Amino acid sequence: MKIQLSTLDNVPAIMEIINDAKAYLLSQNIDQWQNGYPNATQVENDIKNGESFVVVNDENQIMATSMFTTNKEPTYKVIDGNWIINEDEKYGVIHRMAIKKEFRKFGLATFMFHEFHMQLLENKVKSLKIDTHEENIGMQSLIKKLGYKYCGVIYTSYNAKRLAFEKVISE
Repeated sequence: MKIQLSTLDNVPAIMEIINDAKAYLLSQNIDQWQNGYPNATQVENDIKNGESFVVVNDENQIMATSMFTTNKEPTYKVIDGNWIINEDEKYGVIHRMAIKKEFRKFGLATFMFHEFHMQLLENKVKSLKIDTHEENIGMQSLIKKLGYKYCGVIYTSYNAKRLAFEKVISE
């Protein structure tokens, strides 16, 4: 199993994973990813920006996907709360993480977080930030288990409330 940058050829498999995640969230009565986001155009832009990653198994089957960047997240400039690391410092961001349904509960999300933490350590980036829906208890539980601290509330570009978390990776 390895993590690698996505290619445009991966878009159909990535969208299948994302669409399954949308259906799962809806089945859990979580109003996240129910408004047309994320879509193939967003994924294609992530790929073109070198910010889309996939986890593949030994048969090169895509098992999971995530967006990861060290570019500033505009919606993180305003927070009802406080970030741990000053917004002026460089930080990593995760968005659009999803696991293929037959590989859920295999630890792939934890694997991706650890891989992104290693990239940040290698590049001397101090922290990783993430936001999630207030009803997405699964993601909240995972990020808390991984040592993330709740920092406050942010609002997406489409004005959806999200809980914001951060983990200091290096001092």
